[in-house]
Amino acid sequence: MKRLFILFFLSCSLSELAAQTLPPLPEFGKVDRSELEMTDCSFEKGAEAMVLFDEGESYFRLNLDYATFPVFQQTSYHVRIKIFTKKGFENANIRIRYPSGNKEITIKSFSAQTYNLDASGNVVVTKVDKNTVYDKAINSRFSEKIFAFPDVKEGSVIEYKYVLDGYSENYWYFQKEIPVKHSRFIMDFPQELRVAVIPHVNLPLQQKGRDASSGNNSWYAMDNVPALKDEAFMSCPEDYLQRMELKSMSVHIPGMLPINLARTWPGIVKSLMEDEDFGRQLKKNIPRTSDLDAMLIPVGDEYTRMLIIHKYVRNNMVWNNYDNIWALDGVKSAWKDKKGTSGEINLILINLLKDAGIKVKPVLVSTRENGIINTGVPGYDQFNKVMAYVQIGDKNYVLDATEKYTPSHLIPFDVMASEGLVIEKPDSYEWGWKVLWDDDHVKKKTVQVTANIGNDGSITGAATVNSFDYEKIKSLELFRKGIDKLKEALVSGSNVKVDSFSLKNADNDTLPLEQTLDFSIPPVSSGGYNYLSANLFLGFNKNPFLDEERRSDIFFGTKQEYTITATFFLPDGYQMETLPKNLKMITPDMNIVFKRYATFSDGLLFINISMEFKNPFYTPDQYPELREFYKKMFELLDEKFVYKKK
Repeated sequence: MKRLFILFFLSCSLSELAAQTLPPLPEFGKVDRSELEMTDCSFEKGAEAMVLFDEGESYFRLNLDYATFPVFQQTSYHVRIKIFTKKGFENANIRIRYPSGNKEITIKSFSAQTYNLDASGNVVVTKVDKNTVYDKAINSRFSEKIFAFPDVKEGSVIEYKYVLDGYSENYWYFQKEIPVKHSRFIMDFPQELRVAVIPHVNLPLQQKGRDASSGNNSWYAMDNVPALKDEAFMSCPEDYLQRMELKSMSVHIPGMLPINLARTWPGIVKSLMEDEDFGRQLKKNIPRTSDLDAMLIPVGDEYTRMLIIHKYVRNNMVWNNYDNIWALDGVKSAWKDKKGTSGEINLILINLLKDAGIKVKPVLVSTRENGIINTGVPGYDQFNKVMAYVQIGDKNYVLDATEKYTPSHLIPFDVMASEGLVIEKPDSYEWGWKVLWDDDHVKKKTVQVTANIGNDGSITGAATVNSFDYEKIKSLELFRKGIDKLKEALVSGSNVKVDSFSLKNADNDTLPLEQTLDFSIPPVSSGGYNYLSANLFLGFNKNPFLDEERRSDIFFGTKQEYTITATFFLPDGYQMETLPKNLKMITPDMNIVFKRYATFSDGLLFINISMEFKNPFYTPDQYPELREFYKKMFELLDEKFVYKKK
């Protein structure tokens, strides 16, 4: 067939602002003095930097001889950024990621330069030396173009442009980590292509669709977009950026049958099983080592064999800090080198588990950092990791051999409460979506305190802190950075001094991490009254939900349980002034329960506080109710116990 190249039109369901037109942007190199004299962002005061404008303009063409995916795209990018403060200098270090696996997608027409005003008020231009720009291969499928702007100062303007030539998925981000004054995305093509436009926006979006009488131009724009605010317990910041997503669906050419371009999950599963870097790697015979064989030979039950293999791969393979779903250099090569990507290491794990007679399949996941999977929009580009999905009896296990501290019986925390796609031959009906959730294991901490109060109001005592399941993993991650990090976390935000500290069970997966410490607290008194707090070592020292409004979901990741039991011995001749009320506080949906109980007798003050969080996830609509509960809960946690001399 003769090659056919055509331009096509993008349609969407957003309301159109047909009367509006896009004003032209300044040409590259044409910087206005007002931009250099600007000292602050007009709509977000105190910003460290601001995107003055960010433009992408795409042209598409079809090559119907290219059977895999006959859509090719060329997109030009033009970005101009204003630097306000020294903290904003980091925005002058640029990384442009692009797919490079097929060698047909390239970056070209690259230019970048810095603008400053000299002492006389003249514009000084400093070009980025192209010898300082380099391409770094992330893996065999993706690369990065990396460069840094020279001569960056407070007040500088930096600007760069380039063209990405070749097909790539369409995502346009109007919002960034710094405020954006103007962002636009322009497309130009006729009607032969059908494209789904998926907006992820809640701020005003200007847009204009194709107008047959005036041309084939479609555009989308946003003005004065605030920086994405970092909110406590956000799952993935990128999920909350103002953005739009475009998916090519089908081609309709007169006289020809429609060409379906839309992906389906069965089609994706089939292509993955046939992929040289994925499915075919599941059939490799990994050379077994004598020490692994010696450990497996006397073991009959599957669970123990799984534990042995999981631990062996974790201990003997070094992760190179690249996450993907592929064995780009092959599992045998990675096994020989004892080093690889997360894809290579976990596909090795799957091979060894299969070889040991354990029922296991790969499961594609998106970690919390990578974002939530949209199961309604098929595409393996949403996944950033593959793990092992093991079935033993009626129990399922999710294993990641790159994660060193999570025991085999726990789902890795960064995929807990998400969905994973189990991969198997489509005709076997064993593939499909699995909810990665464990109702039996929680983030749990218990604290036991025994303390003596001196005549001067000082407190000395001992505490035992037990961290279970996901709380243990969190504590171990701190401990690996240094024991002082773990001690600091226990007393953060308080006036407690740790005098001695020890821990047990760091290497035992079945027991909680036991942290034992001796501590002291200086006296707190006023007007003959002394005060003490029972909020010790729980980690609830600062309310994370103080903002009146919330844009993102609240994601705890798992159920949570916290308990403190404390016994204080008052000195002779002292008594409690009043005891705070014993109470139980519950949210209307009964998903959070706070209890406090206290009693005093014969110089002994006994306090028990417990908190249970049954729901790992809350929407922004639920935030006002959650915020109000947290406000009351922290008031109760911070409420002081008052005692005085008789």
